[in-house]
Amino acid sequence: MRVIADRIIPAILILAVIGAGLGGFLAWRNSHQPKPAPVVIVPDLGPKHQVIGQSVQGRDIEVYTYGHGSTTLLFAGGMHGGYEWNSVVLAYQFMDYLAADLSVIPANLSIAVIPDLNPDAVFAAVGKEGRFSVADVPTSTNLSADRFNADQVDLNRNFACHWKPTSMWQTKKVSAGSSTFSEPEARALRDYVQSVKPSAAIFWHSASGTVYASQCDAGILPETLDIMNVYAKASGYKTDKSFDSYAITGDAEGWLASINSPAITVELKTHNTVEWDQNLAGIKALFEYYGSK
Repeated sequence: MRVIADRIIPAILILAVIGAGLGGFLAWRNSHQPKPAPVVIVPDLGPKHQVIGQSVQGRDIEVYTYGHGSTTLLFAGGMHGGYEWNSVVLAYQFMDYLAADLSVIPANLSIAVIPDLNPDAVFAAVGKEGRFSVADVPTSTNLSADRFNADQVDLNRNFACHWKPTSMWQTKKVSAGSSTFSEPEARALRDYVQSVKPSAAIFWHSASGTVYASQCDAGILPETLDIMNVYAKASGYKTDKSFDSYAITGDAEGWLASINSPAITVELKTHNTVEWDQNLAGIKALFEYYGSK
């Protein structure tokens, strides 16, 4: 037994020494291993794509959101469809600008773009689903018939500010729908606005080269006057506190004013120019105005 003990004890001591040495080596190796780089979570600045409704003929009404700030600015084109197709092209060009360099968006802002509020009427004019280019637009056709949605309703007369069943467009009487928000396109915009509660809305139209304020029963909101002047001064467009060329009822901008939400109408100079540089200057001025708040 003593012989066995004499052999076991040295073996145990040898194993202990080996174990201690191995442990020391592993500790040394671990201390000299490069530490993994910290995980940096980069916020997704967009675009976030959302379908907010369908047109009368079932085409998607889409919104694209860039940035992640708590202040949302809403830009929208195409209210009057193919008749104002240039407002849709402008909206898509704006989206390209944002996607190319998201750092242009102030940190406190989110930018929502609805490029086409009236996709059925745009399709009727250009014959193309979704995005299109200037080259797709027929140059020898009168597009005034493509101002209305597929129910032949003027969408910018279907909102809840002094709504009437018929309204005016120039010298013509136009249908304003069977009731406020009777049209799916108007409901899509209403529901989105009520959900997101944008700090301001900018609607692109054509064609008078003017930025208009919005108002309903309570008059023009002070902030609406501010952003009208900010956009116009930077872009070089004229300003007008109210559109008075003919009587309008049920417009989207007036409805926004009625719910205490600033909104302006930016009218391009013609029906076939995009005027990107002018509008980009106006956009940047709004970014600065809201980015400093």
